Amino acid sequence: MATDYVLFIHGVSIRNDKYADELFKRLEKSASDRQRNFKKIALYWGDVNQSAESNLLGQLKRSSYWDDVWFRNFREQQILSFAGDAALYISRHVGAKVVSRFKSQAIANELHNAQPDDRLHLVTHSWGTVIFFDILFATRWDDPQAPGHDDVMDIRDGIFGVVGKNSDRRQGIPIASIHTLGSPLAIFSLTNVKPGKDDTNSPSSHDITPNLQTLLECLQEVRKGKKLPWRNYLHPGDPIAYPLKELMTDLVDGDTKYLDIQDILTQNTGWLENLTAQTLLPLLSGGDAHGSYWRNDKVIQEIINAVKQEAPTSDSVSRPIQV
Repeated sequence: MATDYVLFIHGVSIRNDKYADELFKRLEKSASDRQRNFKKIALYWGDVNQSAESNLLGQLKRSSYWDDVWFRNFREQQILSFAGDAALYISRHVGAKVVSRFKSQAIANELHNAQPDDRLHLVTHSWGTVIFFDILFATRWDDPQAPGHDDVMDIRDGIFGVVGKNSDRRQGIPIASIHTLGSPLAIFSLTNVKPGKDDTNSPSSHDITPNLQTLLECLQEVRKGKKLPWRNYLHPGDPIAYPLKELMTDLVDGDTKYLDIQDILTQNTGWLENLTAQTLLPLLSGGDAHGSYWRNDKVIQEIINAVKQEAPTSDSVSRPIQV
């Protein structure tokens, strides 16, 4: 029986590797009538840079002015964790550690057993979206001397439509749907800005768009012309979440051939929320909104809808990578 793998990647402030358990149990229950296996892969990287962030917070708290700054809890629990995880991952040292963790959790132990009829569904939260897209598509990993290069190439070889050490893009498991929860990918896309005609700088090595577009082109062949479902979930009170439909269409799908991408609000606002929506008050509870996707009914139903879609035929995909 063919398998639908659901690969979860968490965002900032997650310090427990059980973060996706509740959501996956609800997915299993809702999809109990399916004729395909359903398997969870929950990537966990929250402890890789915890020590560095804790040290920084300790230094900040020793300042005689720390008790005088406003929004201390928000600074400590949201801004520091988001910016800290981002900065540390972008560094070569921590980024290589995260990549090594992902390879051992997903490729070596799980996806290398994938069969031709199996599919992969991505469920990425917050900064986890940026991390996984960076691993799959950014050219900064292409240098053989870069820390983490070999692990990144092995991960890429496990995904259909992405080139790693092996030049065959038809190798690996195909992505069947993408679900981004509270994604800051719109902000990260600023690294894709191309140099002007008078700018001698080369394009950013963090630019994900060329390789992402190549993946979409390859997947359309496997999907026999059907667009790839991409659902981007936004809680209106989540300060990290941004719409993606127009942005991604402009970046990689200008002719709207490859993506069925939709932005989905996970909660409707009432008149009271609308009164305070543009003030700083909702920002103080932004952390609760940012973590709410794991329990949201709309998110679960949309993932189930994507999983139930027709699978590609076995002759469309070559055998998976062996690591």
